[in-house]
Amino acid sequence: MTSKRQFDDQISVSGQIDPADVAELARNGVTMIINNRPDGEDDGQPLGAEIEAAAERAGIAYRHVPIARGMGPSDIECMHQAIEAADDGQVFAFCRSGNRSSLVSALARRKQGRSVDEVVKCVRNAGADPAPIAHLL
Repeated sequence: MTSKRQFDDQISVSGQIDPADVAELARNGVTMIINNRPDGEDDGQPLGAEIEAAAERAGIAYRHVPIARGMGPSDIECMHQAIEAADDGQVFAFCRSGNRSSLVSALARRKQGRSVDEVVKCVRNAGADPAPIAHLL
């Protein structure tokens, strides 16, 4: 698994994971995996269904919120719903590098009422640049 980075106290983000990584996520307290990567984005990438099956075996909820070309309102709403469905559980979101997951998490947190300053800080803490979504904050 690529390096996991903390977005905020509930959400962590990462680049692509393999189904074999899911058991470790469960041991680390993750209760919801959110896949922000469309299937077929890269050769050799595990299918979402493979990660979903591993999550089911590990007792972790799974949501597929693929973001292919920019983020639209429906992507933000789906991410918001996935985070809400996790209640207070630990959320792990991934994409190719973790950047899309950080940015869509920030927009979902804004939808929940978090301040611009707070979400910008979270994006930066997770190693991403908030500039691509500044106009949406």
